[in-house]
Amino acid sequence: MPSDDSDVLLFVFDTNAFVVLSHYFPDVFPSVWTAINASVAAGTITSVREVRKELETQATRKHLADFVSANPALFPLPSEDELRFVREIFAVPHFQQLITRRNMLVGLPVADPFVIAAAKCRSGCVVTEEILKPGAAKIPNVCQHFGIPFCNTETFMRRVGWNF
Repeated sequence: MPSDDSDVLLFVFDTNAFVVLSHYFPDVFPSVWTAINASVAAGTITSVREVRKELETQATRKHLADFVSANPALFPLPSEDELRFVREIFAVPHFQQLITRRNMLVGLPVADPFVIAAAKCRSGCVVTEEILKPGAAKIPNVCQHFGIPFCNTETFMRRVGWNF
């Protein structure tokens, strides 16, 4: 179950949350993209560099790829505090599974620990489509372990009052 922290002013988007937003085609849903762009400009939505790297291969819709390219500041490098917290995440042996063997062997980006660390260090809420599963090493499990708020894209839209 997503956490409920209604005082959150910053939402850190995981790759899959951007993919969900890509289903809202800008020419069909212009008000959605107006709200997204306004939230980015206001600093309500942010992400991390590793999400940008993942989106370079996962953004199959041109409008999402264009959005990512047009918003480089949305994907900052991790701070020293964030890097320290990533180490804290991986100090829990079970959470080392956040990095799959395939990603290690092929050298693919892994955004999950950086998204979590950004939310923790910036007092934000993670927005992800991953679901809390007992015993799993997924974003919601890590967030729950460390007391970090999280929600899915639909809940994010409701919490910020988007209604189109």
